[in-house]
Amino acid sequence: MTDQETEFHAKLRALVGQPTGGTGKPSVAPDPVNQPMIRHWAHALDDMNPVYLDPEFAASSRFGGIVSPPVMLQTWVMPSPKLEGIGDRGGAPIEIEANPTAFLDEAGFTSTVAVNSEFEIERYPRLGDVISGMAVYEDVSDEKKTALGTGYFLTWVTTYTDQNGEVLGRQRFRVLRFRPER
Repeated sequence: MTDQETEFHAKLRALVGQPTGGTGKPSVAPDPVNQPMIRHWAHALDDMNPVYLDPEFAASSRFGGIVSPPVMLQTWVMPSPKLEGIGDRGGAPIEIEANPTAFLDEAGFTSTVAVNSEFEIERYPRLGDVISGMAVYEDVSDEKKTALGTGYFLTWVTTYTDQNGEVLGRQRFRVLRFRPER
């Protein structure tokens, strides 16, 4: 292995345990958990669970009131998208201030495909909760050859908490960063 390859692999391994956004700060929901957004989600996904929509039913449930669908955790912390210049940001809907994986682009691993997403739910979000999410790289694979090209699987875990720091859940997300086959 060349010195350049050794340095590249060291940078890859150094991602593990580091925040994904480069800032080290959690993403905070722009709005508290609220009924209109829950209603939009329920109707868009045809998930008409009465604990999401019916205050009377929800009050008599084990939750004691309206709750948010737990897989909405990611949705609550999404910032408002900035669409101007989105192509210049590689399709990212927000400004990327510090990209800890920029060295992958420089090495030719310019394409990304989402592979999977898994949720672990501790408790359902309640109306008024202000949710934060902190994403940290969990794993980087060895180099893999795939039908799309050669690359690396990057996995990060986002931990979602409420305004009191109580963990609501975790989302494990995996992508393949690869060199496209020509």
